[in-house]
Amino acid sequence: MDNRRKRKLTFFTIGLIFLLSGVEYAVILPTIWRYLQTLDAAPYFLGLALSAFSFSGLLMGPLFGHLSDRTQATKKIILFANCFEMIGNFMYFTGYSKWLLLSSRLVAGIGTGAGSSIFGFLTRSTSPDDRATVFAAVMACRQAGLLIGPAFNIFLRLCDFHLGPFVVNKYTAPGLFMCLLWTLLQVAVILMYWDLPPLEKGKAKKSLTSQSREEVEEDRGLVEEDRGLVEEDNDEEKPLMGSQELGGSYGTVVTANDSVVTSNPTGYDASAASKDTLNHISPPPSPVPPESNPSSSPLKNFSISREFLREEVVVLLAAQFITLFNQTALETMVTPMTQKYFSYGELENSVMYCLCGVEVIAGFLFVRWLSQRVADRVVLAVGLIICNISGVWCIIFLANPLGGFSWQLTEFIIGVFLQVLGLPFVAVAQVSLFSKITSEKTQGFSQGVRRSVGGLATILGPLWAGGLTENMYIMMGVMMGLLALLTVMMAFSYKRLVAPATEEQVDDSDNCG
Repeated sequence: MDNRRKRKLTFFTIGLIFLLSGVEYAVILPTIWRYLQTLDAAPYFLGLALSAFSFSGLLMGPLFGHLSDRTQATKKIILFANCFEMIGNFMYFTGYSKWLLLSSRLVAGIGTGAGSSIFGFLTRSTSPDDRATVFAAVMACRQAGLLIGPAFNIFLRLCDFHLGPFVVNKYTAPGLFMCLLWTLLQVAVILMYWDLPPLEKGKAKKSLTSQSREEVEEDRGLVEEDRGLVEEDNDEEKPLMGSQELGGSYGTVVTANDSVVTSNPTGYDASAASKDTLNHISPPPSPVPPESNPSSSPLKNFSISREFLREEVVVLLAAQFITLFNQTALETMVTPMTQKYFSYGELENSVMYCLCGVEVIAGFLFVRWLSQRVADRVVLAVGLIICNISGVWCIIFLANPLGGFSWQLTEFIIGVFLQVLGLPFVAVAQVSLFSKITSEKTQGFSQGVRRSVGGLATILGPLWAGGLTENMYIMMGVMMGLLALLTVMMAFSYKRLVAPATEEQVDDSDNCG
């Protein structure tokens, strides 16, 4: 099988991984609140269960990312991480107590740590110009899972039978269902996922170093042609142009210095000059860079403060934290709110999440198109504007819904629509920019740090919302304040939110010279 086909199947398998992560979220979220109530859990247990899933992912993300940077063995990491997804979902299915349910989400969350390895792999396998498009497609796969998940819930809610000692009902069935899906995914990863060879990675990166080497090869070919012409046409006119001297001139091409590639007009010993040139001007091949040498640590000479405590990196990490904090807080609040004001059950909530999934997929497709035409920071700015509008709307209309049933439902629908609309813009822009302004050789670790920051937000968001369901103004006021802070940070750092292409080219040129 050729590398091109392997690449397509590998990317397809990555899409399946993110698809299942979305399905799991959409299948479990609408029912976990009622599931906990059947186990006599206090209301704050909802926030604990949702946060536990993110907490374990927060811890494992940088670890899995660092392992992928060192070994380049993303496939083994994915297979290992998926085992925790299978075990955790089976624990969720058994559901003997609220503590077992909490532990099940903690175990399943370990599997999400492989996401940092996958994003690192995608960064190394795509060019900066195509990265936002690829990330948008991957994230759209997760949103497609969010769309499909509620459809599965429609028939899972009909389950009511026994499987040996276990009870299969509308609350436990999602755990068994996801355990089977993750098991099938293991087979797909084994058969259709490859750790692509370094050559494929080098082509995808299209770095300046590889380009300069190609230019050197082209120059080398031109010199070969010129030498052939000299030997054919000028052999009698220039008998002193021996092969040894040409070998010396040829050797100078390796230095990629065009000014050195000239004929020898002087009368000194060509043989000695050739030996001196080969020994001193043409050095041995440069050492393999750390990112292409698995045996060397990618974190060698790596400074966390120099990498992450830069203005533009801090802004993007803040965007990751604040948007996910607000998103998960609102998601935690939505289920109790629909139960309180609209008497929604599992079916109604599933339909609601299904419609939200349609909107988000459309948003990611639009962002995928938009990112090919405008800069990532413009996409980020548009997303923040929409999020701010959504925050203001939620404070005014959702903190204390007014009017009758139809008016309250309209307020709720508009608020959810605006909140969901801004997510694709911010999500794609910040992850694409982050991959461009951080080092590629430690991309797995860096993506792990970014996802850990997001994991911290998904822990604190549900805890914050779960404890303030009766104090909506405080909950949404803090969320709006965080959004305003992020907007100010982004405005002051807008000029720095670009890929440092110019600086990288200068550095690479110096290194090549």
